[in-house]
Amino acid sequence: MEVFINLLVNGVSTGLLIFLLAAGLTLIFGLMSVLNFAHGGLFVWGAFSGAWIFKETNSFLLAIAGAVAVRMVLGWVLERFLIRPVYGNHVRQLLITLGGMLVLSESIKVFWGPNPIRVNLPAWLEGSYQFDGIIIIKYRVFVIVVGLLLYLALWLLLSRTQIGLMIRAGVLDKEMVQALGINVKGLFTFVFLLGAGLAALGGALLAPYSGVVFAEMGMQYAILAFIVVIIGGMGSLQGSALASLIVGVAGAFMAYYIPDLSLALNMLLLAIVLLVKPTGLLGEKGSAV
Repeated sequence: MEVFINLLVNGVSTGLLIFLLAAGLTLIFGLMSVLNFAHGGLFVWGAFSGAWIFKETNSFLLAIAGAVAVRMVLGWVLERFLIRPVYGNHVRQLLITLGGMLVLSESIKVFWGPNPIRVNLPAWLEGSYQFDGIIIIKYRVFVIVVGLLLYLALWLLLSRTQIGLMIRAGVLDKEMVQALGINVKGLFTFVFLLGAGLAALGGALLAPYSGVVFAEMGMQYAILAFIVVIIGGMGSLQGSALASLIVGVAGAFMAYYIPDLSLALNMLLLAIVLLVKPTGLLGEKGSAV
């Protein structure tokens, strides 16, 4: 029972970290139909900049805020000059954002060098909770709480606010929304900035979680995020959350019981879901929430 609970907590916390990256990609890929591999570059920049700010200021909350703010600015630059010219062309999007991710990943080495960087936990999140032999690491609980709160905030934004209504309407009928005098380009820029901020937040939280960051992790997590978005259903926030939890929990148990198959697990889950339900677990044609 102790092993089961520990693996479950580890899997849920890992899944919610994946969700922070996948949620941003859901907004950009699912709602805006943009194949944005540069999302992984924003993620790794969030991890490195958050780790650097934390080291320089010894303030974890400031590190998170700084990483998100700076990456949102970088996200605006990417959307304005790199992605906006290729809206509607998936092949060009794939090529140009893949190149953007490679540039972002390699530029990490210019600022922080080619070697992995060790990242410590903040002092107030060190240690663990113990309940009758069950050991739960404090930082994992913190990640779970942050992930759940952000999921709730995103769900409320998309389903209960006027801007969420305009975003969903812009996805379903861009021309009609423009005819009503709504700036669709401005809405999509907001969505892209929100997605970039979520990617940076995921990176900043992952750095102490994993204990080490390296430049090549951007591609690794970008592919994982795409897998999660497809499993959950393109454009479905709830689907991305569910898929992230499934991938995180299944990965934790697989790595413990059958480690040799842990690397193939995500592709196996993707194949099974696409065979059974090609639109994803909670995805439907035209879904935007």
